Amino acid sequence: MLKVRWFGFLFLICSLCAAQQEYPKLTEIVTDNAQIFTQQQLEELRNKLYQFESKTTNQLVILTIDALGNETIEKYALEVFNQNRLGQEGEDNGILILFSKLDREVRIEVGYGLEPYITDAVASRIIRNTMIPRFKDEDYFGGLDAATNQIIEFLNNPDALEEFNAEIEAEAEMPWWLLGVIGLFLMMFVAVGGFVFYKGYSTLIEIIRGIFIGKLAVVRGVFMAAFSMIPLIFGLVFMGMPLFFMTMLLEYDDILFGLSKDLTWVLFVIVAFIAITIILAILKIRKKGNDDFKLSFFKSDKTYMEKTFSSSGTHSFGSGSSSGSSSSFSGGGGSSGGGGASGSW
Repeated sequence: MLKVRWFGFLFLICSLCAAQQEYPKLTEIVTDNAQIFTQQQLEELRNKLYQFESKTTNQLVILTIDALGNETIEKYALEVFNQNRLGQEGEDNGILILFSKLDREVRIEVGYGLEPYITDAVASRIIRNTMIPRFKDEDYFGGLDAATNQIIEFLNNPDALEEFNAEIEAEAEMPWWLLGVIGLFLMMFVAVGGFVFYKGYSTLIEIIRGIFIGKLAVVRGVFMAAFSMIPLIFGLVFMGMPLFFMTMLLEYDDILFGLSKDLTWVLFVIVAFIAITIILAILKIRKKGNDDFKLSFFKSDKTYMEKTFSSSGTHSFGSGSSSGSSSSFSGGGGSSGGGGASGSW
């Protein structure tokens, strides 16, 4: 009985392995498994791409299929690219255009070595403006032929690529009035966050001052200080959100990535925050001039507590009080890391 179960288990594993997706082994620079080209169109594309490879060593490959099966086009293209090792080893200068007829999807998969030239933005615009309009008219050859012409031109002519990138940047620019509206909206977050932070920070300073002059018990003061951090964090989040969105909008997200790699700076910020808060509390004691430094671990001054931290308000940073506050072709050994773009029609 045990042997039967083991055989059943092994049979299941083998069946699952056999059922895994199989990807085409490419033997031509243009493989038309979906049969969307005439023989003349197929030869024309192959001649053009073979000539491009012989002159530059860059491999620009086309694969058409009927359907993706259960795969996404991104996963399918990446597997085909890496299993066929498109581009030259060490150069990673391959590009795969994958066309899925029944899924009505297309992808440009770019090898590591060509990603600085055919960026995701460039690939996306080629798909959107060159391929998709022709594919909608079922002119599949026209779309793929024009796209390969563009890619070849960009890799051979840096000036053409620079002009194309300038068009992409111009297309992405926002009108000044929209930037103004966004700026005002973000400033509202900063204002609200700043007000909440100011009120919470004023309360924290007064708590520390109360501990240092012995009118607020140390044990009770520590708990109060911990709870006072809630509005501080809330205020920082409100102030930080606009900065985060502006960083992403201006494409400075590499700064955020750099900060996230090494969080040592967070420790320095916390230490500096504690030190500055203590200094401000001491300065406030000196300014009032009528209190001595002393500590009370368990007993608080009832009159001071009612006056400063009553339910009707909390002490502000100044002198008064105020109310609190409550995300035969073969690949040359290249590879791709997933760069490129996809589109559908």
